[in-house]
Amino acid sequence: MHPNAELIQRFYAAFAQRDSAAMNACYAPDVEFHDPVFQTLRGDDARRMWSMLCARAKDLKIVVSGIEADDRLGRARWVATYTFAATGHHVENRIDASFGFKDGKIAKHQDRFDLYRWARQALGLKGLLLGWLPPVQAAVRKQAAQGLRAFKD
Repeated sequence: MHPNAELIQRFYAAFAQRDSAAMNACYAPDVEFHDPVFQTLRGDDARRMWSMLCARAKDLKIVVSGIEADDRLGRARWVATYTFAATGHHVENRIDASFGFKDGKIAKHQDRFDLYRWARQALGLKGLLLGWLPPVQAAVRKQAAQGLRAFKD
């Protein structure tokens, strides 16, 4: 297995154990992360996001597959299953991840998933009826950003 594939595997194994320190050790100092909720986070903000998600996760299950990597790029598919604390609803989020590497660390990380699918699960009826609307998705992003700003490692 390529060393960068092993790095991705280590990252998700740490996530499954809710070990944000081990996850964050896989990241380059100036890492750039992007997903549909947090959008673009860099450096310490990206690391703090994983610390927050690990600290808040009570019943998180991570399953990763399809890990591939070479010297420059990598990818994986992963599924996060958990209870969304704000509503108590069960979520199964299916994510396609892509990575860029620098000096043996993850320098770029992008997670892609269907935000409307997530909202239908996490927000219940409101998500089903309104989760596709830009104002509802903006509210989800705003709440996530506020939670990240308030989180202290």
